[in-house]
Amino acid sequence: MAMQTDVLSTHLNGDGVAVTGPCRVKGYQIAPGGTAGEITFYDNASAASGVKRLVVDMTANTAIISTLIPGEGIKFYDGVYVDFATSGAITVFYG
Repeated sequence: MAMQTDVLSTHLNGDGVAVTGPCRVKGYQIAPGGTAGEITFYDNASAASGVKRLVVDMTANTAIISTLIPGEGIKFYDGVYVDFATSGAITVFYG
C-alpha cells in the first residue's frame, strides 16, 4: 500500500486556523487547560462557522490526549478552523 500523502502538523494555543486548504485530519494531540469544554473542528479556513466535522469533549487538568483518526482521516474541503470552548493547546496532524 502506497502512502497517500505526507503528514504535516500545526500547533494552536487557542482558537485559530489550523489548515488553509483541503486536507484530511489524521489525528490530534490536546494539552488540556484548567477548564473543561468542547473543541470543534470546522470545515472553514477563516472562522468558527460552517460544517462541524469533529467535536471533542475535553476535561480539565488531565494528561495529554492523543487520538489517531482511523482510515484515511476526516476530509475537510475548505480548510480547518479549531474553536476552543475551553483553555488548552492542540496539535493537529493532517495530510
